[in-house]
Amino acid sequence: MKWSEIAIHTTNEATEAVANILHEAGASGVVIEDSGEPERTHEDRFGEIYDLDPQDFPSEGVLVKAYLPASSFLKETVQEISESIDKLKQFNLDTGKKAITTTEVDEEDWATAWKKYYHPVKISGRFTIVPTWETYVPVESDELLIELDPGMAFGTGTHPTTVMCLQALEKYVKPEDYVIDVGTGSGVLAIGATLLNAKRVLALDLDEVAVRSAKENIALNHCDEKVEVVHGNLLDSVKEPADLIVANILAEVIVTFSQDAYQLLAENGLFIVSGIIGAKKDFVKEDLIQKGFEIVESVVMEDWVALVARKRGE
Repeated sequence: MKWSEIAIHTTNEATEAVANILHEAGASGVVIEDSGEPERTHEDRFGEIYDLDPQDFPSEGVLVKAYLPASSFLKETVQEISESIDKLKQFNLDTGKKAITTTEVDEEDWATAWKKYYHPVKISGRFTIVPTWETYVPVESDELLIELDPGMAFGTGTHPTTVMCLQALEKYVKPEDYVIDVGTGSGVLAIGATLLNAKRVLALDLDEVAVRSAKENIALNHCDEKVEVVHGNLLDSVKEPADLIVANILAEVIVTFSQDAYQLLAENGLFIVSGIIGAKKDFVKEDLIQKGFEIVESVVMEDWVALVARKRGE
């Protein structure tokens, strides 16, 4: 079977949004090649660091790649993707060159070549992300393993925005908490909250493909008895108060439902948000304070920021 590789040259700031557009176009996973990755200094306290070849990355910006079955509708699909990227300008996102290229790839090459870059990675004191095809023996007695297959998910679970969310969940989730994961994607945050003994987790996503992927990953990790995955727009359909709400979403989207999050949270409940490019940290922080939150913690990883906010008592 033949596949079409669609590669989009964009900016670090627009990476998450472009990846989401590719998911909406039918891709079940994306590959992100960041020009700055080979030069970054990585902390080695959470797992092994692998040597990176600069020739495997673009000379500037970010390449976001997705794979779709080869078809006669490829031209129309690429045009729709291009138009969707153009619409990101209304959110003041710099999409950079937005150069789109397509390449035909044999299934065998595509299905196996990228796996050499994906290994078990310990991303926090307790969490380790493990690809389903790898054999991994826990190093610590309290280590929590999250199994993911990026072929059916929305990423590897090791992007800085996801890592910061999981680290925050590890720090703040308490047994018996009711947790809401807004924009669940692969379901990795919902899985993490469940492994930390949250009583119940509600995972929400507007994308039906994400809902299916999340359900598959949640079942793979034996968390489906505690997690309910729902197709829904942000918090529009939620009525029951929560102890903790987590969202790994664009800054511009966070501010559109931060008031809903405040109203839904129980007193002293926590709102953990990530997906925030560094330049928009103050934009989100000021919005949360205006809505009634107090900022408990601000975490920076590479070019990204995560905020932990608490609902102040009435």
